[in-house]
Amino acid sequence: MQEESECFECLQLRIKSDFSEQVFFNYAIQTSAFPFGSSAIISGAADGEASGGQFILQNLSSREKNCFINYVNEYILDSGESSTRSSDPDIGGRQDNTVVNGRTTSSDDSESGKAFSGNTTCSHSGRFSCSRTIASLAPIARVGVSSYSTFQEVSTDFLSGLIEDHVLDSLDLFIEGKASGRDSVNFLSIIGLPSFEEDTSPGSLRHPNIAPVLAIFKTSDHVNVVLPKTPYNLESILHFNPNALKSDWNRRFLMYQLLSALSYIHGLGVSHGNICPSNIMLSDSLWSWLSLWNKPVLEFNSTLRENENVNPEPARIGCCNIGCHSYGLYADLKLSPTIDWHSCFHQWWKGELSNFEYLLILNRLAGRRWGDHTFHPVMPWVIDFSSKPDDNCDAGWRDLSKSKWRLAKGDEQLDFTYSTSEIPHHVSDECLSELAVCSYKARRLPLSVLRMAVRSVYEPNEYPSTMQRLYQWTPDECIPEFYCDAQIFKSIHDGMADLAVPSWAESPEDFIKLHRDALESNRVSFQLHHWIDITFGYKMSGQAALAAKNVMLPLSDPMMPKSTGRQTSLLSETAYLQELEQASTFSEHARHLNAYYHYPLNQMTGKNISSLGDPTIETFSRTISKLSLIDRNYQVPYKMNRISFLQHMKEENEGSSGYPDLLLWKQKLSSSRLCTEDVARDIFSIGCLLAELHLCRPLFDLISLEIYLKDGTLPGFLQDLPPDIKLLVEACIQKDWMRRPSAKILLESPYFPKTVKSSYLFLAPLQLVAKDETRLRYAANLAKHGALKEMGAFATEICAAYCLPLIVNAVSDIEAEWAYMLLKEFMKCLTMQAVKTLILPTIQKILQANHRLFTIKGFPSTRFISSSASVLLISSSEELGVPITIHQTILPLVHCFGKGLCADGIDVLIRIGGIFGESFIIKQMVPLLKNVVRSFIDVSCMNKPDPVQSWSALALIDCMMTLDGLIAFLTEDVIVKELLEDLSCIHIGVLMQKHMEIAVLQFAATTLFGICQRIGADLTALHILPKLKELFDELAFSQEISKGSTTVGRNLKVGKIKIGGNLHIESRMDLVSVLYPSFASLLGIEKLRQCCATWLILEQYLLRHHNWKWEYAGESSKNGSENIIARRPVAQGFISEYNPAKLLLNGVGWSIPQSQGRSAKNLIPQRRPLKVHQSQVVMQEGMSYQMNHDPWFWFPSPATIWDGPEFLGRVGIQKEEFPWKIRASVIYSIRAHHGAVRSLAVQDECTVFTAGIGQGYKGSVQKWELSRTNCLSSYHGHEEVVNDICILSSSGRVASCDGTIHIWNSQTGKQILVFAESQTETGNPTSHPSSAPKINSDQANVLNLNTLSNGILSSAFDSSLYTCMHQLSSAGTLVVGTGNGALRFIDVARGQKLHMWRGESTESSFPSLISAICSTGSERMQAGGISTLPSFIAAGLSSGHCKLFDAKSGNVISSWRAHDAYVTKLAAPEEHLLVSSSLDRTLRVWDLRMNLPLQPIIYRGHSDGISSFSIWGQDVISISRNRIGLLSLSKSANETDGQHRIIPQKLYVSDNGMRSLSALSCISILPFSRLFLIGTEDGYLRISC
Repeated sequence: MQEESECFECLQLRIKSDFSEQVFFNYAIQTSAFPFGSSAIISGAADGEASGGQFILQNLSSREKNCFINYVNEYILDSGESSTRSSDPDIGGRQDNTVVNGRTTSSDDSESGKAFSGNTTCSHSGRFSCSRTIASLAPIARVGVSSYSTFQEVSTDFLSGLIEDHVLDSLDLFIEGKASGRDSVNFLSIIGLPSFEEDTSPGSLRHPNIAPVLAIFKTSDHVNVVLPKTPYNLESILHFNPNALKSDWNRRFLMYQLLSALSYIHGLGVSHGNICPSNIMLSDSLWSWLSLWNKPVLEFNSTLRENENVNPEPARIGCCNIGCHSYGLYADLKLSPTIDWHSCFHQWWKGELSNFEYLLILNRLAGRRWGDHTFHPVMPWVIDFSSKPDDNCDAGWRDLSKSKWRLAKGDEQLDFTYSTSEIPHHVSDECLSELAVCSYKARRLPLSVLRMAVRSVYEPNEYPSTMQRLYQWTPDECIPEFYCDAQIFKSIHDGMADLAVPSWAESPEDFIKLHRDALESNRVSFQLHHWIDITFGYKMSGQAALAAKNVMLPLSDPMMPKSTGRQTSLLSETAYLQELEQASTFSEHARHLNAYYHYPLNQMTGKNISSLGDPTIETFSRTISKLSLIDRNYQVPYKMNRISFLQHMKEENEGSSGYPDLLLWKQKLSSSRLCTEDVARDIFSIGCLLAELHLCRPLFDLISLEIYLKDGTLPGFLQDLPPDIKLLVEACIQKDWMRRPSAKILLESPYFPKTVKSSYLFLAPLQLVAKDETRLRYAANLAKHGALKEMGAFATEICAAYCLPLIVNAVSDIEAEWAYMLLKEFMKCLTMQAVKTLILPTIQKILQANHRLFTIKGFPSTRFISSSASVLLISSSEELGVPITIHQTILPLVHCFGKGLCADGIDVLIRIGGIFGESFIIKQMVPLLKNVVRSFIDVSCMNKPDPVQSWSALALIDCMMTLDGLIAFLTEDVIVKELLEDLSCIHIGVLMQKHMEIAVLQFAATTLFGICQRIGADLTALHILPKLKELFDELAFSQEISKGSTTVGRNLKVGKIKIGGNLHIESRMDLVSVLYPSFASLLGIEKLRQCCATWLILEQYLLRHHNWKWEYAGESSKNGSENIIARRPVAQGFISEYNPAKLLLNGVGWSIPQSQGRSAKNLIPQRRPLKVHQSQVVMQEGMSYQMNHDPWFWFPSPATIWDGPEFLGRVGIQKEEFPWKIRASVIYSIRAHHGAVRSLAVQDECTVFTAGIGQGYKGSVQKWELSRTNCLSSYHGHEEVVNDICILSSSGRVASCDGTIHIWNSQTGKQILVFAESQTETGNPTSHPSSAPKINSDQANVLNLNTLSNGILSSAFDSSLYTCMHQLSSAGTLVVGTGNGALRFIDVARGQKLHMWRGESTESSFPSLISAICSTGSERMQAGGISTLPSFIAAGLSSGHCKLFDAKSGNVISSWRAHDAYVTKLAAPEEHLLVSSSLDRTLRVWDLRMNLPLQPIIYRGHSDGISSFSIWGQDVISISRNRIGLLSLSKSANETDGQHRIIPQKLYVSDNGMRSLSALSCISILPFSRLFLIGTEDGYLRISC
């Protein structure tokens, strides 16, 4: 039966009709060089867009009956339901099962097993009925009538992992030695336990290497088969990134998986018939699925013999639906659906094949797919459409020796890109991007596709309206549709006109003919090879690419798999193909493009085989069956249990395995025989795949295969294979097909080491369609029972790559326990190097996710895991260096403060500080910890719920514990300077808090005294005692707090600390009992009394409540200071049960965490600074690590950058004291966004928000910490480019505008509110026709990407969208401009829109959009920090007008023509002044006290439009293109000519003096340093001076 293919439009209509228009059609899968096929990628649909995972839908015609179609029909008839599982016990499942040889089999093993009411038998399988075989190959499939609800259920079950979860549950019980049912034993039998078998009984479990069929849907005339989509297949890996198969072991493991699946298929009595790389699906982890369902196995076998022995007529190219416009679209082409590149090249070279057809072949060989907009077939633009193509005229022809990207960008820009990029490249995107393809096909694509690929807001006028405009707009190449399909010009959308053809063409059909003639012209034919070299050939890499300016930016890690992309080179050099001999040589080098993996039946040595007619085979089959029967009757039954399972995974000594073992194995092949040539063809394909995996090129093409079949001559490069692999390949492809090894014999060959088999047994169950929770539990259980230990270190390392993602994704407490268990076993069994490369990144990911690994203390295995992890993190820190250690270890651990961080986590921080030295601790860790303490002190002062207060208290204890440990590495002078001097003593700050938790106060007092013991009595008296005086005074005069205070009720996890073993500190007043006796003992009572005026009150309190009295004999009373000093709280049980990590990495050795067992009594004497014994070299290295990563490391030095007063003007003196001079020099640059930076908002000297263009032209907002140039948080909730951002200071929230207003949390990046305007709310104010801005019609129809990126909105902007915003701080209100010239007021706090000011609708300026807003008073403060009410609100419009509104009444005070072009910004530096800038190149200052008409002060000097400005005092900095200018509002006009001028300067990069070529988009000034921040069109945030 010849497969019927439809065009993609018909296929999409058919699929949507089958599922009630509710599935989302992503793209079709082509099977030839033409846009026809029977399969597609679909997904669930929600609101017209894709949702959930993607699935493959195979569309099979049911017009001609075959076994598969009969199976579906009988299944639905017998079930009597709309859909059921094919493995349901009552329908096609096994009945009366018994266990034989460790495997569950059916009591009915005859050919006529009754699976259905109909008895379907045929010659495909000599053992079982087709219905039972199909049910075994698709056991989890839902079979029924096509419906979207069933598809939705199937997809949900698959994505949630419910389909095969029961199998893993059964295996888990089997590992634990409990009753597990039959599923566990059956599954282990499938994957080769106790061994693979030649015969397999049909069952209800899926083989883990066979692609899961999720559903089989029946319609009136066809059947839909649904499978999950994988990201790769073997063909894409071999074509685009063969390095993804990293080692020889990985290739062997892949082959083992394929043979395991093939052994199962052959055991059912059927063959695959079409094993090739495209039918081997690969997951993210490169686990393989053998696809059977692009042409079902039984259907393939049923038609194979019929079709291959008959010379078929050439297939007609076109859609199978007669009424479709594609039915005869390609009727004139000579190309056949099957590609033979060798013959096609010769036909093209001789002129017998058209350029169009040859390019289609190259596209197919390059992996380009019709319907997939990300990798669509590409064609060259050959004319520029300015004139009718004429071979005799040079005008209008495109230069094919250069890429379209090069022609559009120019050599100068490409050279600059190559020289300035971090990774040198000329081309940053594919020669044909998804954006370009969807824009070309916009008139035929659904709006949902256009919204996803082009812009989320559909605007038909933005798409190019003519072919000439299209060519000028795009830097990408053309698509085949413009050479063959006139339908592409015709629009299916309202509001989008048809694509206009050039004036020299009468109609789209006429244009297609002329355009195609141009492609086939002599002029193009003489140059086309240049374009082929650039797009498909040798000019894609190496020196040729450099010369052609065609070096492409690498998209990913070369070791990571890819499913699409550029190949290194498809073709070799073609420039000199002038002679036939050279052409033949070229085609010989490119034979690999035409790979063959199987041959026609009956072409090999042997008789014409038929399982029903050949007596030899019949006798052989009887003999084999007889032997099998003898084996079954007399063999001792194999008992499968956990012990035998683990024995099969045991590592063996493989030292003797190698080529001699393979020779012995080959000798055993003489006794083996294959029964059918179908199976032998599969083995032949396996041999071809095996050779290709090791040679990185196909073994056979059509010519070499014909030669081999004729005389047995193998390709010469087969000798390049290693001897053992060559022997295996020759055995698989030998001409006597009966002597080829079976899949079972191959699996038992020495080619597969024991590590492959043991890894497969461990990993195969984890690849079932089950929940992550179940898979993690099974892996942990198996590891706990010794599986990893039995497998050995190498196999454990392989399995770790599959299992560690399960550990990272664990979320619940019980999952965390299994994660601990599994991680513990991995760390026991892996080598030290593997622990570093695999476990360390996992632990860092866990830390960054704030995982329970370091925060849950209740599990028995946590002690070992956290200790081992801590040693690992400590030992790797020096190797990783300071920046990575800070971001991946220190900051994640600090984020765990207060969340149950165990002692080992704190120990990691302390020991890392010790490794990097004193300088690192001072400059990196101490400031960080100080900020943490201060932030939690602020939380404790607020009225928060008890859980929040308790969390902040625990965080403070963790932080102070870390500081206490770090003190051991600091000298006394440094301790005093960094922790005790001035107001920086955080311990005193904690003790002074009246509402602080008692446990925190107690711990702060204890650690403070420990520090004082370290620095000695003299320094304590000098620096600490004066600060303690205030605390003692406050305690002395406070009301005594009795026991049972309300704060005692807050049960912190650290518990209450005993004093002397029998006294609890239960009130803040009890701090006296901790501090006063201790400091009296350290300093002496006289010195303490001299400093503390309230000593008598305090001593009376101690005597009365604690029976303490100072005794001058040198000792205190029975409750002396030694007992008063509290010990540090440590986690319960950690000291007594401590078992150090048994890891010795980089000499770290056995380490007891420093945070354990330390008290003020026994630890402080050991804390000595590393002065004598520490190497000076180590100290210097520790300092050098952080030289370039200190806070504010980019801040300019006054000695090298500025002299005297000029620099002082930047660092905190009064604004007008010194004149401001700018140097227009970039100090530091940050790549802030993928596209242009559109807006800036400065929160303070250290924090700034940037809004810009992200991936796919979507908006993103980033929060930056300037001191370290870190991105603190980001917000990606915008679908459109963000126009403006505003920091809502009163709430800590941020507002950002992309046409709608998004309110979000600046700390977490989570969305809070979204405001949008409807058309009914905004209305359309009337306007005078003459006032509307005049826009060229061609410009309006062009998708102007430059306009989208530079922040200047079009006057055709949607009136219901917001354009800009401004906050009225005094009222807590946000003023927002709209696209129709109105102002909307929004109350953010209450989350509601307020009134709207429209102005007077009769005025002619209001059809313009609001482009800028400002107010007076909102940025000025009265005494006491109270904002004044604004007196007016000013609005600038895109027409150049300005309007002044009364802030109270909303009346229009004034309206005037302020500029001749778009107003870009407004600001009010004074109550009566308004500053405006515009694209008319001027900046104007308006005195609002003057009577109308207003006369401005005009500042000129910029040669381009002013895009933005910023004001600091009386100084204004403006930007225009790549220039920056400074003006002072206080200076008068130039005395010579009375003109006010801006002198612009070009912006330079300070370190190399190069001029910045990128356009500047926005600017803001830092309030303290007067440095200014500039956003650029290429996505950088530049800190300048």
